[in-house]
Amino acid sequence: MTVPTWLRRLSPDPYVVAILLMVALASVVPVRGTAAADLGVVTKLAIGLLFFLHGAKLSREAVIGGMTHWRLHLLVIGSTFILFPLLGLAARRLPGVVLSDSLSAGVLFLCCLPSTVQSSIAFTSVARGNVAASICAASASNLLGIVVTPLLGGLLLGTHGGGNPLDATGAVAVQLFLPFAAGQIARPWIRGWMGRHGKLVGYVDRGSILLVVYEAFSAAVTGGLWTKVSGVQVLALAGVCAVLLAIVLAATLFASRALGFSKADEIAIVFCGSKKSLASGVPMASILFPAPMVGVLVLPLMIFHQLQLMACALIAQQWAARPIEEV
Repeated sequence: MTVPTWLRRLSPDPYVVAILLMVALASVVPVRGTAAADLGVVTKLAIGLLFFLHGAKLSREAVIGGMTHWRLHLLVIGSTFILFPLLGLAARRLPGVVLSDSLSAGVLFLCCLPSTVQSSIAFTSVARGNVAASICAASASNLLGIVVTPLLGGLLLGTHGGGNPLDATGAVAVQLFLPFAAGQIARPWIRGWMGRHGKLVGYVDRGSILLVVYEAFSAAVTGGLWTKVSGVQVLALAGVCAVLLAIVLAATLFASRALGFSKADEIAIVFCGSKKSLASGVPMASILFPAPMVGVLVLPLMIFHQLQLMACALIAQQWAARPIEEV
């Protein structure tokens, strides 16, 4: 019996499964003491390499091209860095029996993150949307996120943000933007090599995130993470993330139609404006927050990431099935 495509897309993302395995490993065998300090150094180097690769992979045409479609980009950026944070602030007001203080801080941090690049473009392509606009919008979101996310995190999270938001922005600039810029500079020379070794680059890219997750959750576990977060709280968190995603999907859809965008533009707006980047979020959390806090703060992001993949897969399939003449 053949499994329908839409049902296959609902299965857990293998990458998310790998991340959960890192969480399980850190829960059973957390790194401690001198080894934890050494791993911290390795992790910082891995984060630098990760953003170097991001910079090298992103074409300059994607970074600067298509900016004439400013209404679309403003709507995506508004959803990503205004609507989401406002909803995150609302989540902070939920009673402690629904979300603990640390989990609600994690939801707010999630809401300050930039959009995804790869999955936004992929879903837009599947749904026959404006792929060029999605490339530009998602790229702009990630570039802005290097500066905007630490500023928002510091301003909105207060004491959770670990101090002066300008200091946090400077730390992110050194550890993320400089490697990204170096990757952009090196792109003309290494683009061909990266194209020929795409699998290796992908392994390094995702492996860096797995390493960061293991370090973050090791610190959280040694700090008593699983005595602070129960299974019931995780389920409640999943419900909050699902509601958050549904609100933003509906808001971006309604706004794009109310403003008269074409169907292809509407698709790009919905997919770029409703997602949050796991690839950017985990490294940023490890820079912006004390090590014992990072594990619990990225839990909402991990849950939201899987929910957004499942929801957008269904929506993309529905849009892909529309008549070819419908634009």
